[in-house]
Amino acid sequence: MDRSTGAVAGPDGQLRCSWALGTDDLLAYHDDEWGRPVRDDRGLFEKLCLEAFQSGLSWLTILRKRENFRAAFAGFEMARVAAFGPDDVDRLLADAGIVRNRAKIEAAIANAGAALGLPDGLAALVWKYAEPGRPAPRTLGDVPASTPAAKALSADLRRHGFRFTGPVTAYATMQACGLVDDHLADCFCRG
Repeated sequence: MDRSTGAVAGPDGQLRCSWALGTDDLLAYHDDEWGRPVRDDRGLFEKLCLEAFQSGLSWLTILRKRENFRAAFAGFEMARVAAFGPDDVDRLLADAGIVRNRAKIEAAIANAGAALGLPDGLAALVWKYAEPGRPAPRTLGDVPASTPAAKALSADLRRHGFRFTGPVTAYATMQACGLVDDHLADCFCRG
């Protein structure tokens, strides 16, 4: 993908972030979900898990498997996921509908327990690192892979026992959940 690309007209003529124009799935995700505020613990937990599973893969792969992930991980209800045991890990490793990576599966289970242990909840912790008012990126090349706030969020999550939540995953979660607005300056979804 050309990182120097700015907003591009979509099939309806509206300007969008160019990454959204690859498939109908990406277009719908961009237009209806990405960058919209997610303020509930379950929703944030789901996004954090999916971003961790995406590590090393394309987002489209995860997006197309999202309903399978929801079914496999009990709707991302943290108490249910935290209670998963070895039989559940084996079940998940055998599930072709999700990404079958033991370390990522075990991290999702551990992260559910860590999230339940947060005194004020996951949303309260994550939203402390929101970056409102940052300058709008003009091109994809202007969008960072991480920021100091994402590094701080990652460190805070790790202090609380989270895994697979490095600065890039933390930043992708911040983007997806509306803690930062990384829609390009000319994108119709901006602000």
